[in-house]
Amino acid sequence: MENDTYNSLTLQLEGLRITKINKYPIFIFLLLAYVFIFMANMGIVLLIWTDRSLHQPMYLLFCNLSINDVIGNSLLVPRVLADILVPPSERFIHYYECVMQAFTTHMFSTNAHTVLMTMAFDRYVAICNPLRYSTIMNDKMVIKLTVSAWGVAFVLVGILLGLTIRLNRCRTMIMNPYCDNASLFKLSCDSVFINNVYGLTFTVVLLSSSIGSIVLTYSKITAACLTGKSKSLNSKALRTCSTHLCLYLIMLVSGMILISLHRFPQYAEYRKISAILFNVVPGSLNPVIYGLQSQEINKCLSNIFHLRKVKPTI
Repeated sequence: MENDTYNSLTLQLEGLRITKINKYPIFIFLLLAYVFIFMANMGIVLLIWTDRSLHQPMYLLFCNLSINDVIGNSLLVPRVLADILVPPSERFIHYYECVMQAFTTHMFSTNAHTVLMTMAFDRYVAICNPLRYSTIMNDKMVIKLTVSAWGVAFVLVGILLGLTIRLNRCRTMIMNPYCDNASLFKLSCDSVFINNVYGLTFTVVLLSSSIGSIVLTYSKITAACLTGKSKSLNSKALRTCSTHLCLYLIMLVSGMILISLHRFPQYAEYRKISAILFNVVPGSLNPVIYGLQSQEINKCLSNIFHLRKVKPTI
């Protein structure tokens, strides 16, 4: 074993295997997708924070999802874009940068689950306990839900990466377009039994709690709508819940595809593409779906554009 390989701080990213013909179309697509993700999500966040009519728990909680999409993609996509423009033999990354990238990757995906769980709770209270909604979902509760969503994700991912960075490394090749936990502990020649056990437990607990909470809350929401006599309330519940459920399904399906492709080494290139799309697709669709379905956001946007059209004529 060579000394420069053992615990080396310089790692190499395999990245995407693309031809010279495909390099620039893929680069332009990812660049435009990233710009759209950044502009759309930050636009939604600024709109919610500046418009008092949108200072409602539903929209404030959604801000967490937009911020998560911006941070997750900002720390991953630019690096992938830079690697596309250089030959595979020159795609180097420092070990500490790789660890930070892996932390961001898992924080992004875990936080998406926890934030959507808090949004499901908000919809449950709004529909099943409408008279107590303002009492339950006060400012303190919104802050508690936000801190819990980010805090739980931080602790779970922190332990995941903590178990990995304790390992000695005898390899330097990251077999992925960006760093993640699995890519990092595969660099080690030590026993990774604990990493596999915790990683499996982490995934099972996160998915079971996430899916379980969504199924439970939507079962109670469905029951409340079926027994309720207010058509307007049922219509509003259907609109807001369908939006939330659509966001959840997009995130869940994207993650399931990525997890499934890990089981088939012969589809390594499809897995790499899926890993990138797992970040890009939900981040692009979330603000569009939420913005189009929300009457309040549509109203605010129409007022802004109407004022811009009116000002030159005054």
